[in-house]
Amino acid sequence: MFKKTVLFVFALLFFVNAAFAAVNINKADKAALEALPGIGASKAAAIIEYRTKNGNFKTKEGLLEVKGIGPKILESIQKDIEI
Repeated sequence: MFKKTVLFVFALLFFVNAAFAAVNINKADKAALEALPGIGASKAAAIIEYRTKNGNFKTKEGLLEVKGIGPKILESIQKDIEI
């Protein structure tokens, strides 16, 4: 019984941590990018297209170079993304 409880707690902590993990904008696929607030299919595709043509983002602010991403969107996803 104790082993099952410990296993459950570890599994729960793993999933909670995964739920709050930041999205790496240099590696994320379209679905992961679309999960960000304010980023739909077209903006996710634009992010992927931009990084394919120009290389990885060096800063989070580099997203401002992507068509359709402005300061308000960047501010809303700032805490949810990483490089």
